[in-house]
Parts: sequence; structure tokens; C-alpha cells
Amino acid sequence: MPLQTKGFSNAQLPLRAHRQTSPAPMKHLIRTIRSSALAQNTGWMFGGFGLQILVQAIYFVLIARTLGAGQYGAFVAVVALASIAAPFSGLGSVNLLVKNVSRDRSLLPTYWGNGLLITCATGLGLFVVVLLAAHLALPESVPFACVVLVSVADLVLAKLSQLAIFGFQAVEKMHVAAQLQVSTSLFRLAGIVLLKFFFRHPNAEDWALVYLVATGLTTLLASGVAWAYAGSPRLALSRIGPEFVEGIYFATSLSAQTIYNDIDKTMLARMATLDAAGIYAAAYRIIDVSFTPIRSLLNAAYPRFFKHGEGGIHVAASFGLRLIRPASLYSLLAGLAMVVGAPLLPRILGAQFTEAAEALRWLALLPLMKSIHYFLGEALTGAGYQGTRMSMHVTVAVFNVLINLWIIPAYGWRGAAWSSLASDGLLALLMFAGVQARARMDRRPDRATA
Repeated sequence: MPLQTKGFSNAQLPLRAHRQTSPAPMKHLIRTIRSSALAQNTGWMFGGFGLQILVQAIYFVLIARTLGAGQYGAFVAVVALASIAAPFSGLGSVNLLVKNVSRDRSLLPTYWGNGLLITCATGLGLFVVVLLAAHLALPESVPFACVVLVSVADLVLAKLSQLAIFGFQAVEKMHVAAQLQVSTSLFRLAGIVLLKFFFRHPNAEDWALVYLVATGLTTLLASGVAWAYAGSPRLALSRIGPEFVEGIYFATSLSAQTIYNDIDKTMLARMATLDAAGIYAAAYRIIDVSFTPIRSLLNAAYPRFFKHGEGGIHVAASFGLRLIRPASLYSLLAGLAMVVGAPLLPRILGAQFTEAAEALRWLALLPLMKSIHYFLGEALTGAGYQGTRMSMHVTVAVFNVLINLWIIPAYGWRGAAWSSLASDGLLALLMFAGVQARARMDRRPDRATA
């Protein structure tokens, strides 16, 4: 899908200025890919995410068929609730690590140590908050023990492993980061196999225990590998205060993203049925799978947005626009494939997920919308406008919750699908407008960074 480039000159958009012909385009393409560190890093992340998705697909099918739509819906509702609070665990430590370490690799032990301290402190506090929120947001049929187990896994252990994994991404050792990412899925696959073997009728609580153990094993592995590479973590408390506000921007932005991506699953469990939550979550899972190549490119390019951002929003946006074009083409093809292949979903997951085929067709446009707003958003972040990006995420999150309060009771999972499309479409428009506005402000002599 072509994007307008009003506000950017040809000099600011290298893709237009450097088109050239080649007598052997395929050979030229192969040489370019081999010589491009970004392409190689994307390949590593895609390989890691691809293997991770393959493993996840296996245990996803096993979980869905083992738990059924209702129990699977209960587990997903708990995960969605915890994921809203999870970005505040660490207060943006992961993002601050990538930003600073991508520019100065010697800072890795320092930002790793600060991140460990902040994550443990905030994660335990958020654990209590989520337990209290569960009484209000979740139906009584969801086991309280499930909330406890998932909260510990997602608010503390998963965030600690992210610090180590993103540390390797910050220094562009994507092969290590990719391998560590896969370990989580492998541990969970082993867990669901054991669960299915030892329990005749496992429920959401049983799977939550396996989820916790698998996340803990990943944390131990990732932290051990990071320690071997970077040495022991160090504390530099003097750095925490000056970056506190920026960390809050990152945390709030990520939480808002989670709200408009996942709150509808919790609201479906509360305001509709657990079966509806399970059906919608199953279709959304396929969307996540289809987004794997784009996510790989985003992860590989993330440190580079901060490097390009040092040159201003024009440089960062130019970099982002170059990546949007292939990402959008892939998203269109993936959406078409999902529309055509949707009838296969209930055959794979079971008869209880028959309506998931229709849900998948409704959601097939999401990868395209996400491709646009993610790359534009990363350009804002890299150029130092995380506050601008955060305000847009919060706006869309509020919009999503308000529309869901009306549309889910009336239309169930179909309403959740419609609100997701509206939210991601709105965010893509806001991000494009935000980049244009910041580009105009950058050309003013009295510009100020938000």
C-alpha cells in the first residue's frame, strides 16, 4: 500500500533517490542481502521467530484441543489482564537498555543491572495490583491460582529474561537473541506434552503452572548466557532518575498497546462468554503468527532506529518508510492467504473453534495496519519523540475500551474484531500525522524535543 510522503523531500527519502538498474538483478539482490547486516539480522530473527512460531503452533494446537474453548478462554483472559500491567514492570528498562547500549556497548552491564533492580521492585508491586484487579475484571469461574501463577511468570520472570535477550539485540547479536527466544517455546512445548501425558483432563490452572515453570527456565538460561557474555551486572543508580520520565513513556506506551491488542479478550470473558474469548483468541493467534516476518524485521531494525534518530525525525522516518514498503506487500499477501485458508482452522483446533474461521477473515487486515503504525512509531521513538508516540497509543487504548464497552455486549467476538480493526486503523493514521507534524517542527529553528 503506497504511503504519501508529503513533508519529505527526495533527499530525505533515499529509496526514491537511489533507484538503479542492474544487468543481473537477482545476483545483485543476493549480494546486497549477503552484505547487509540488517538483512542478516532480520534473517536470524526470522529464523528464531519462525522456529518459535512452529513450536508455538504445535503446543497451541495441543492446548486448544486439550483445554477446549472455555478453559483456553479462561487462561487467555488472565494472560491479557497481566499483560496490561507487564510493561510497567521495569518501567521501560528494556527500551532504555536498547537505546543506550545501541549507541555505546560498554553500557550493557550497567543498564542490565539497573533493569534487574527496577524490574524486581516494580514487578512484585504490580503482582499485588493484578491480583486485586482480577476480582473486578474476571468472572468467578476463572481460578484465582491461575491468576497468581500467570502474574508471577509475566510480571517478573518474563521481564527478567527480556532484559537479557534485548541486551543481545542492542549489540546486534541477533543469533543469540533468536536462540533464547526459541527456548521459551521449547520449554512450553515440553510442558504441555507432559501435562497431556500425566493429566487426563487438564484445566487452565494446570497449564498456568506449566507456563510459570517454562518461563522460569527461560529466565535462568537467558540470564546465564548474558552473564557469560557481558559479565556481572552493575548498578549505576545515578542514571535512573534522569531517565525516569522517558522510562514511564516507554512503559505507558507498551501498556496502551497491550490494552488495544488484548483487553478485548478479558472483556469478552467478562461481558460475553469464555467460549467467545477462546474463539476470538484463537483467530488472533493466527494473526500474531502471520506477523512473524514483520516482527523479525522490527526487532532487527529497532537498535538502528535510535542510531538514525540521532540525525532527526527525517532520517528516522526515511529509514522507516523504506521498511514499510516490503512489509506492506507481505501483509497484503498474508491477509489474502488467511482469508482463503480460514476454513482449515476448526479442522485443526477442533469443532469448538468453528466460528474462529469467520473471526480470522475479519482480522486479516490487521497485519497491514500494524506494519504501517509500528514502523512509523519506531521512527518517532528513535528520534526522541516517545512522548508523542505514547499519547497516540493512550488515545487509541481509550477509544478501544470505550467502543468495546458498547460493542462486545451487543455483538460478542464480532464486535471485538470490528473494534480491533478500527483501533489499528486509527493508530496508523495518527502515527502518519504525528511523523508529518514532527517533521515540520524539526525544520523550525525553535524546535523542541518532546
